[in-house]
Amino acid sequence: MAFNPIEAQKYLKGMQYPASKQDVIDHAKSNDAPQEMIDDLESDTQDQFENPGEVQKAFSKS
Repeated sequence: MAFNPIEAQKYLKGMQYPASKQDVIDHAKSNDAPQEMIDDLESDTQDQFENPGEVQKAFSKS
């Protein structure tokens, strides 16, 4: 099940872009993101995110 991309912004607040996938995952974890969100990010094939919109697309592909 895909994580809600709108809710993701709460866990990515303050994220600086561009960012590597691992940086986004680490930032989300530091903001207590749910495991479902982390799993969706880890399974995405993109290695770099240029902006929050690209992160949201990762959730819609899941």
